[in-house]
Amino acid sequence: MPVPAHDMTDTPIHYRLAPIDLAGHRCEVTLTIDNPAPDGQIVSLPAWIPGSYLIREFARQIERIEARCGRRKVALTKLDKHSWHAAPCRGALTITCVIYAWDLSVRAAHLDETHGFFNGTSLFLRVHGQEHLPCLLELVEPDSRQIAHGPWRVYTSLPEARGVAGAARRHGFGLYRAPDYDALLDHPIEMGTPQVASFTAHGAEHEMVFTGIVPGLDLARIVSDCQRICEAQIAFFEPRTRRAPFLDSAERYVFMTLVTGDGYGGLEHRASTALMTSRNDLPVIGNPEQTDGYRGFLGLVSHEYFHTWNVKRIKPAAFAPYDLARENYTRLLWVFEGFTSFYDDVFLLRAGVIDRKAYLKLLARTVAAVERGPGRLKQSVAESSFDAWSRYYRQDENSPNAIVSYYTKGSLAALGLDITIRNGSAGKRSLDDVMRLMWRTYGRDFYQGRMQGVAEHEFAELILEATGVDASEFIARYVDGREDVPVRELLATQGIRTQPAKPGLSPSLDVRLRAQGSDVVLATVYEGGAAHRGGLSALDVLLAIDGLRVGTPAAVDALLARYRPGQIVRIHAFRRDELREYRVRLAEPAEGEPVFFAG
Repeated sequence: MPVPAHDMTDTPIHYRLAPIDLAGHRCEVTLTIDNPAPDGQIVSLPAWIPGSYLIREFARQIERIEARCGRRKVALTKLDKHSWHAAPCRGALTITCVIYAWDLSVRAAHLDETHGFFNGTSLFLRVHGQEHLPCLLELVEPDSRQIAHGPWRVYTSLPEARGVAGAARRHGFGLYRAPDYDALLDHPIEMGTPQVASFTAHGAEHEMVFTGIVPGLDLARIVSDCQRICEAQIAFFEPRTRRAPFLDSAERYVFMTLVTGDGYGGLEHRASTALMTSRNDLPVIGNPEQTDGYRGFLGLVSHEYFHTWNVKRIKPAAFAPYDLARENYTRLLWVFEGFTSFYDDVFLLRAGVIDRKAYLKLLARTVAAVERGPGRLKQSVAESSFDAWSRYYRQDENSPNAIVSYYTKGSLAALGLDITIRNGSAGKRSLDDVMRLMWRTYGRDFYQGRMQGVAEHEFAELILEATGVDASEFIARYVDGREDVPVRELLATQGIRTQPAKPGLSPSLDVRLRAQGSDVVLATVYEGGAAHRGGLSALDVLLAIDGLRVGTPAAVDALLARYRPGQIVRIHAFRRDELREYRVRLAEPAEGEPVFFAG
């Protein structure tokens, strides 16, 4: 962007982050602008965070904001829900915010006496017209009287401000540096006393940071598995140089994992990722078993690391650059999230942390999840991508009947394209060639001044250029259209056979149940199913079947096992606070997951 006439210098923008009230979950962020706009400076806080496509209104957590010009307080006028205009100031303008940080997720900020986790989009005001300037961030150590365990240390991929007075040392408090505002936002910060381990992958340093109580955490096993995943992905995109992509902006990659009782999720950044996982999914020293939960954690690591290339550097044109004040629409999330969901499990296999049988089981689980939802017949994955802002990230009890996931069906589209390319090129090309072409064309130099993204209707041309295979019909039918990807038929061409899914043992109500306290709630009533035909609705509280109380979802299954499909049962349920009775004809048992095997 052009440099404003009033500011022709490279004077950094100064930010200061201080945890001031750990019990109250409040931090203070101070912004100092040495050369504010002469007609008054506009500042704003982002409305969303890249990778999580929902307007989140982070400014709602600002409890107090004020501006000063030297010692003089200046007027700060709110322009809209997240923007302010400071009155003209001759000299440095300082804006101070007190922000409430109590969002236990990977998307915002969380602070208490045990740790602090901060995403820049929740904290750091944008200085309009000066986004191109370098930023200095001072991280202030909290009062030792407020913390539970100490001393705290800092974990972030943001580089230390070497050569500047007050520069931080590795893992220390002090000054850090970002080349511009966009980079400042893209390096989250963890501070506290986590369990930490590190490894190198093709010469690049990686840190594994685990915050939370995790007795017996087998860090050595995690390091061994994650190192293989990272090395496999680096070699995939850069087979000749083996150069990690984040070295364009940082010296190391940081996996920041918040461990809770039942958490799961991740959010990618240019040289780090924020993860949440259940402590029960992490390996324990002395127990070599690879549980489903641990495979899920490794899949999450693989997914977010793959994003270092695919979406952090290879981007849709709509994200180059991001506009963090409003929605950025694209029909290509099936490529950037769906392909990543395909490759995350593929790289568990290629890295040797799971075997082929385990991979095919994970694939079968994805196929079953997609085919279970009637919404896949109403919405294409391209439409799902575009509607992420209003539908995928705003799901309700009817969403499985109305929408499809660009993650799961997008991963099946990637699998289908991979096999289609292999078949169309006599095994000489694959989806790998498409990914490497996109990396060379769009990703490798993205942060070196070539901020170009993939155009909305360019993908079929990219496939043709990379492989010589015309995939336009496949995209028309299974991406822009609503047909099921013919996974079983395509796998058969690769020597993978399908054993039909075994039905369950109990007749079905065609619902998804969830426990809510001591109640059993109909979380989803599938369209056209037994419960739907019988009059039941999502959010009804299931009380009894033929006069017998049901207290848990497992009790429902056990009771239904005493019936046969086609029998009519009498169901009592609460809808809101009204007791209702329904007669429901039971359906055939729900199908389980298919079984894929080589043969």
